[in-house]
Amino acid sequence: MKRPDIEEELKKLPKKPGVYIMHDEDDNIIYVGKAVILRNRVRSYFRESTKKTEKIAQMVSKIDWFEYVVTDSELEALVLENNLIKEHQPKYNTMLKDDKTYPYIKVTLQETYPRILVTRQVKKDNARYFGPYTSAASVRETVDLLRKLYKIRMCRNLKEGSCLYYHIGQCDAPCEKKISGEEYGENVKKALQFLNGDYKPLLSALKEQMLEASENMEFEKAAELRDRLQAVQQIAQKQKITDLAGDDKDIIALASDEQSVIVQVFFVREGKILGREHFYMKHTEDEKAEDILKSFIMQYYANSPQIPKELIVSSAVTDQELLEDWLRDLKKSKVAITTPVKGKKEKLVELAEKNAKIVLQQDIEKIKNAKRKKESALHELETLLKLDPIDRIEAYDISNISGFNAVGSMVVFEDGNRKKNDYRKFKIRSVEGPDDYASMREVLTRRFSHGLKEREEGKEGGFVKFPDLIMMDGGKGQVNIATSVLEELGLDIPVCGMVKDDRHRTRGLYFQNEEIAIDTRGEGFKLITRIQDEAHRFAITFHRSLRGKEQVHSVLDDIPQVGKKRRLELMRYFQGIEELKEADQETLMKVPGMNARAARSIYDFFHETKQES
Repeated sequence: MKRPDIEEELKKLPKKPGVYIMHDEDDNIIYVGKAVILRNRVRSYFRESTKKTEKIAQMVSKIDWFEYVVTDSELEALVLENNLIKEHQPKYNTMLKDDKTYPYIKVTLQETYPRILVTRQVKKDNARYFGPYTSAASVRETVDLLRKLYKIRMCRNLKEGSCLYYHIGQCDAPCEKKISGEEYGENVKKALQFLNGDYKPLLSALKEQMLEASENMEFEKAAELRDRLQAVQQIAQKQKITDLAGDDKDIIALASDEQSVIVQVFFVREGKILGREHFYMKHTEDEKAEDILKSFIMQYYANSPQIPKELIVSSAVTDQELLEDWLRDLKKSKVAITTPVKGKKEKLVELAEKNAKIVLQQDIEKIKNAKRKKESALHELETLLKLDPIDRIEAYDISNISGFNAVGSMVVFEDGNRKKNDYRKFKIRSVEGPDDYASMREVLTRRFSHGLKEREEGKEGGFVKFPDLIMMDGGKGQVNIATSVLEELGLDIPVCGMVKDDRHRTRGLYFQNEEIAIDTRGEGFKLITRIQDEAHRFAITFHRSLRGKEQVHSVLDDIPQVGKKRRLELMRYFQGIEELKEADQETLMKVPGMNARAARSIYDFFHETKQES
């Protein structure tokens, strides 16, 4: 495909609103932006006189070609820009890392006998929704309490015949008309009153009932009422009441340092703070607060099931009027974005900022602690094995079921961190039966032969980089296999085996023909365990995905009367394909789930295959 000439394409840019899309030489979309006038905006990237941030300068250096889409308005461009960013996750766009959905409490008022449910989707179905809540556990706890207190039905459809909940006293059985619609409706009203934050009537009623039961010597009933009272009080304490009128609002503020940006949101519904949540933003280098807030609002509220009437933000937002128009279209009613400078709203913004800074500081401490532990772990390994430095570690594992569908995995750790982009998967091609040594030989030969070839061709990537240390999931045997492969290829890379005890736990390392004891309480041991677990997990996951999607073609797939279940039982029963080929019908009948017709089909298949060959 011939690339468009950038200079020529710049001349063709129209003086209209739209979206521009930047591509690198591999056709990856690296940036998406909107413009009021495409010609002016896109040309500015390529003018030497235009002052650029380091991030934008780096992005421009990667642009191989660009395309654009003309829109009828700036608002249309804003919507298209947001959709493309979400779909392609461009490297140089400011992105919201989190993609969370929050639980709501739903009261199905459209039903004759309403239910109280937990949901993560808000629909226009005449039901009443409360939320969002940041704790799913608290939501379930609240719904469970309300169902028990007001005996709200749980069944999806009203059926004849009362269910277990009626017999244990948790439902008044509207299905059998044991409660009138009016009386049931009153219970629902009380539940709504509770969800609206008015706990006093329920607390008073429970206290009165508890005292009455106690005076009547009904101590078990009094104890049950006491527990319910405590549960209501606990939930009530989690709701911080404010006097911000009764409207829905989100309070949004951010905190940042050189490496991270945290956006903190307080959810205010009907005047009450129902919860808070923080979000991480990425690709924020050199970005202004107003641009980060705009990106957050666009990406978060594009899929939010409920948009409040007002967004109270900590600083001015880029394209504020345009954002308000966009939010209004989503909500079908007016949405205001405000930046308070005094009063109660400003105090709430300060509170959100303070919490964002706390989260940021906690993250900084976590990062520092994690860095110290990783440095300590690598230092322990370097001292133990007398190697310096150890930066890149590769670990290998084999996974199969009785030799069938064998696969290999390679995981990579650099500076004590997983480097997932360099992970590799291998389908074993040349080995039949359960031979882990032969499978490992194939994996290592392919990995390092491929790496040497790419080095000769001047390529870059995960295969070209060789490790400072290879870790094998096994002892002397696996280490010898790896060492012999490296010698054949003329490579000098240290190989270390992870020796396990009777409980399949690493007890030491096998290195240079010697088993070395390791402190199981040290950071080095913890790192080795993480590497071992990750190699095993990656191999198992790959193996399962191949089996589940049936991407590995087995000879068993071609045999009549052999389906998924029977194939799995055959794989478990026989040690390898060769043993299965030699089995007679009597032996085949011993396989769980086998019948005479299937056994005959398998036997005939292999013997006919032998005759044909």
